[in-house]
Amino acid sequence: MRIKALIVLVAAFAVLSSARAMDRWAALSMIESGDDDSAVGSLGEVSRYQIRPYLWPGGNPHNAGAALDVAQKIMKARIAKFEHTHNNRGPTDFEFYVLWNAPQEVNHPCRAVTKRAERFANLVRRSSAGYASR
Repeated sequence: MRIKALIVLVAAFAVLSSARAMDRWAALSMIESGDDDSAVGSLGEVSRYQIRPYLWPGGNPHNAGAALDVAQKIMKARIAKFEHTHNNRGPTDFEFYVLWNAPQEVNHPCRAVTKRAERFANLVRRSSAGYASR
């Protein structure tokens, strides 16, 4: 009986963790482009996540699924480096956005990045709170 309860608890944690991750990606898309798959930034950034051209591997940046795959691959490497240098802990929502927008500033973001990261973290918190209250 205890094993079943443990399995249910682990499964519930996995679902909640993935829901939080989805909230981060939705919030990132909203902050970066207003969920606009055809957005092009002033430096040529593409997709709803505003990925710089030198990081875009090819394919259709107007495809939301392809853009998410590319964004997640970019962040996987950045998060791994962050965890290695931060005692194996994952980034907070604030740090996640800084890793996305200005990874070299993760420990000391400039004022503009700090303001955007705070908006991002607030948006993720609101999304999570809304999800939890359903």
